[in-house]
Amino acid sequence: MRKVLYVILDGLGDRPLAALGGRTPLEAARTPHLDALAAAGQQGLVVTVGEGIAPESDVAVTAILGYDPFRYHAGRGLLEALGMDLPFRDGNLALRGNFATAGEGRRILDRRVGRSLRSEEARELARAVQERVQLPGATFRFEASVGHRCVLVLYDPRVQLSAQVSNTDPAYGRVGALGVARTVVRDEVETCVPLDGGPGAARAAELVNAFTERSRRVLEEHPVNLQRRARGEPPANLVLLRDASDHVPQVPPFVERFGARFACFVEMPVERGIARLLGMGVVEVPASGRDTRVYTAWAEEALRQLERWDGLYVHLKGPDEPGHDGDGEAKRAVVEGIDAHFFGPLREGLAGRGDVLVAVTADHATVCELGAHADDPVPLLVWGAGVEPDGAGPFGEASAARGGLGRLRGVEVLPLLFRLAGGT
Repeated sequence: MRKVLYVILDGLGDRPLAALGGRTPLEAARTPHLDALAAAGQQGLVVTVGEGIAPESDVAVTAILGYDPFRYHAGRGLLEALGMDLPFRDGNLALRGNFATAGEGRRILDRRVGRSLRSEEARELARAVQERVQLPGATFRFEASVGHRCVLVLYDPRVQLSAQVSNTDPAYGRVGALGVARTVVRDEVETCVPLDGGPGAARAAELVNAFTERSRRVLEEHPVNLQRRARGEPPANLVLLRDASDHVPQVPPFVERFGARFACFVEMPVERGIARLLGMGVVEVPASGRDTRVYTAWAEEALRQLERWDGLYVHLKGPDEPGHDGDGEAKRAVVEGIDAHFFGPLREGLAGRGDVLVAVTADHATVCELGAHADDPVPLLVWGAGVEPDGAGPFGEASAARGGLGRLRGVEVLPLLFRLAGGT
């Protein structure tokens, strides 16, 4: 069986923009390396989770790794906690958090602190919250991860906490245990409320609201935020919480499900948490950030790691953030940088090899005109020995709609790749 290199470009999918001549950011980008793979391979479209569902990354990644999220997903909070190595067992409550900027009362000025919060600042703020906030009858672990992102795990020795609670982050709702992006977003912190009548949900909502209120008091006058205000930067004086988890689901290991030893090569804790839940290996990334040299380091390390594993899942965050910012030109530029500095060295390293199947797709569309995730299908490219060219055109949404792979569901992608690679 050939090795499988499965590359996810976070939020890559988009819609045509007038500012880009009626093209999507991917179609407008100069991508000679991706286009060369497309010319020698096949394309298609992927509905990662389901029609009408604008998924969060964790839900979509679960699906495109071959696991039905409606069956195996137990909330993003768990995955963030696993990715950060935080203690968690059934009956605890884990939630994904964002440091945010609050105005007067419950007003939210920026859900991500203008994307300007430095990771070291976030860690200092998290330490202060951990040390100074007390919750009635409960304890917690609160950790910053990357930039404005953070995770909270609540522990109550007397009550099995329930994830049947609403979010305080107004940008995300729920479909069962799945987090979904809302198309209309209010600019106020929401009160966490129980979604069933059980004591576990009532207690969980009480603790979430207490943490939100008490952490804000600590953050408001913290020296980090005083310094940020003095520099004209927005303060990180609020924590928004979402996607609660209360148990670890029973999931068949990846190697048993697909018969292949896969490793993940990811930057964000949530994707690392998914990989750990599925029993994948975890490759430490050589560097992080959006500098073009980082992409080259990732490509070189991916080529090295392919020698150790049957396959590699690589997740590049780059296109998602400018999509959320509604900046089509910046998204185009990010895609060009990834093509030149990741796929360029990758193609060079794979030249003359017939033992690797490469697939490139996205976990979801992050649509510039919405500044949010959408349920739009995302493009898929597959290249390797035995994959006959379909002549669909350069890599992009319109070409993918004409491609020989057709229209797939997210859970169908990896089984297809293993068939093409000569596995089961």
